[in-house]
Amino acid sequence: MPLPTSPPTPSAPPAPTPAPGLRAALRTGFGLLGPRHQRHALSVEQIDSLALPIGDDGVIIGADSAGQPAVLGVNRPTPYDVLLIGGLWTAQVIALRAAATGARVAVETGRAQSWAQLVQALGVGQAGMSVHDVGRVPPQGASAGSPVLVVRDCGMRPPRGRVVSGPWQSVLTLLPYLSPVAPRLVRQARLVGVQRVSPDEAAQIGRLLGLPRGDVESLPTLADGVTLWCAERDRQYVMTRATDAENGLLGTARRMD
Repeated sequence: MPLPTSPPTPSAPPAPTPAPGLRAALRTGFGLLGPRHQRHALSVEQIDSLALPIGDDGVIIGADSAGQPAVLGVNRPTPYDVLLIGGLWTAQVIALRAAATGARVAVETGRAQSWAQLVQALGVGQAGMSVHDVGRVPPQGASAGSPVLVVRDCGMRPPRGRVVSGPWQSVLTLLPYLSPVAPRLVRQARLVGVQRVSPDEAAQIGRLLGLPRGDVESLPTLADGVTLWCAERDRQYVMTRATDAENGLLGTARRMD
């Protein structure tokens, strides 16, 4: 008696043959192709919507007359000298914010106590902010990975500094008022900030910087925390407002110390 035979097993359908381009991608280990999407593209009219509110990286030192952030780029691969004719409060805000961006801040000052309290409150140690007597700032070893801001708070007649600006090392010199050394410092500075000064000082500063009459007349009336920053061809009024933490450390904005 013949044995019953099992019904034939249906064979699996043949696997689809990949397209030539897909076969090449799989052979090279590229992996499976994901879902297809249209390319991301913008029309010419939409490009302006990508603009950021600031045009440079650095320390936000306040807001300009249009309410936009004003940025001071102190971490540069080239020497950069800044002169501030103004108050200690503004210089300390800039130093604090520079340290917050990762720069090391070295302060050369004849009033170490005013800065030492700030360093102690920050708790960042010598690696973040250090205070040195006038003429005793050691070489800082600035580099792209460890930029430095040297703040010179040395009174009305700061001596020529041992540590000068260089690659990744900017120098901010603070003058409380106009002094006989101001013309030299203005000439060597790439950026000059002026806070409230007397009418006579405003006239002299106007001649040094080539300011128009309207700016000269405004300098004696500037509010606390307002600085006129002047570069070679640009001028900008900036209002510096402290954060709550900065208010706790430094108090409110003031021109006089």
